[in-house]
This record gives sequence, C-alpha cells and structure tokens, in this order.
Amino acid sequence: MSEQFAPQQNPRTGVIHDIGYRHYEGPRLGRFAITQALLVASVRHAYGLGRSGKSKVMPILLLAVMVVPVAIIVGIEVAMKLDSPPIIPAHYVFFLQPVIALYLASQAPQLFSRDLRYGSIVLYLARPPRRTDYALAKLGALVIALLILIGIPLFILYVGALLAKFDVTDMTKEFAVGLAGGLLLSILLASIGGLIAAATPRRGFAVAAIITVLIVSFTATITTTAILDPDQTMDSTAARFANLGSPFTLSRTLGTFLFRDDSDGWMPTTTQGLVFLGVYLVIVGLCVWGLNRRYAKVAHG
Repeated sequence: MSEQFAPQQNPRTGVIHDIGYRHYEGPRLGRFAITQALLVASVRHAYGLGRSGKSKVMPILLLAVMVVPVAIIVGIEVAMKLDSPPIIPAHYVFFLQPVIALYLASQAPQLFSRDLRYGSIVLYLARPPRRTDYALAKLGALVIALLILIGIPLFILYVGALLAKFDVTDMTKEFAVGLAGGLLLSILLASIGGLIAAATPRRGFAVAAIITVLIVSFTATITTTAILDPDQTMDSTAARFANLGSPFTLSRTLGTFLFRDDSDGWMPTTTQGLVFLGVYLVIVGLCVWGLNRRYAKVAHG
C-alpha cells in the first residue's frame, strides 16, 4: 500500500555539455588600445557607418555638398584650360562654412550626447579607460571627421589643378596651406562643439546651441568688421582684432599668420598674430578642460 501512494520521481533528463571554455592567455590590451578603438568607432559613427541608414543621410549629404562644387570647378578648369585656378583652397573652406557648421551641429551631439542620454557613459568611464581617454578619443574623432569633410574637396581641387597643368610647386603649397588651415579650424570647432554637446544629453538642445553660437558669433564679427573697416582694406587694427569673435575668422586669421598666406590681401603683425595664437590656445584649452570636468561630474554620479 505504501508503494502505491509513494510519489513517483520523474527521470532526470538534464545533460551537461562541455562547451570548451578556457582561460584567456593572450595579450591584454590596455588603455591605449581601448582609446584607439573608441576613436575609430567614433569616426565611423560620425559618417553613419555601422549605424542605421537614417544616420547616414545627413553626413553623406553634407559631404556631397562640399564635394560636388569642386568637381564642377575641376571639370571647368580642365576643359577650358584656364590660366590660373578659379579658387584658392583656403578660400573654398571659408565660402562653405555654413555646411561645416551644419555638420558640426548634427554630428557633435551624436558623439557626445548619446552616451549621456542613454547612460552608457558610466560603462565607458569604468576602468581601465579614464575620463580623459574618453574625452580625447571623442574629441579626436570629431576633429578627424571635420578634417575629412574639409580635406576631400581640397584634395579634389589639388588633383584638378595638377590635371590642368598648373605649377606643381605653387599648387602643392596652396593645398598644404589650405589643409593646415582646415586642421586649425577642425580642432577649434570640435573643441567648441564637443563641449556644448557634452553639456546636455538632449540632442535637440545641443544642435540648436551649436548653430546659435556659430551663427551669432560670425554675424557679429562680420558686422563689426564692416563697421570698423567699410573700405574692406583691413588697415584698421580694431577691424583685425574683431576677427577674434568667430571660430571661422579666428582660425583663418591665425592660419594667415602662421603660414604667411597673404591671399586675403593683408598679413597680421607679429603682435597681432601672437594674440590670435594665444586666444586660439586658450579657447581650445578651456574646452578640453571643460570636457574633462563634465565627465568627472558624470563619473562621480
């Protein structure tokens, strides 16, 4: 009777599988490798690579806007066999600064605000990478992305000038000066845009703030310069120093001084050039310091 009411035990059907887990015995990559990987991934993300198709639309469209005009210019100068290049590389960057500003406003929040918005920044700031590594990797990625946006059309202009059989030495010098000026502009814009984007996790606020800062500063600078120098000769010292008011004019004037590029028709004095260099370094330094302080606050909760 006891056997009749005894609970029946189901047979065990579990199986233990040996899936071959082993201890990792290879090299352990440290902070540098992690920072490098974050840098590469961020550059890719700045152009929508590895992300959704929607994320690719804006950066690729803006890159096309930068490239298409120079392709047309190259075609004209090669077909018509012009005596001189129709545009100087350094001037081309200045003419298309609204496109560069839009790119910065659209991509800086993607690199700096997303991790704050979704809380993944806490994972990045866990060891071994430090907040300085994260900030410099993101900032470096934005600089490279901007330099790609600026450098590709300049390179096309350079190749077109060589195809048109202009002087190789002169064209190489102009290309180098334009690219160096583009690097100065990229570092300054990335520092300012990165700090603004890191200040808020809301992408819309970051986009609006970046566009506002760039547009207001440039408009105020151009207006002030026009009032102080109505003849546009740039003989007025006050008009020259007014160029400190915008990242675009600041980097352009600094490039004129450092690379002795007098294509704008005027050259800053040594004192003026050192002032522009000092202001440039102070702005970049403060922005990098502000990024580190921002991420220090996030890391400490």
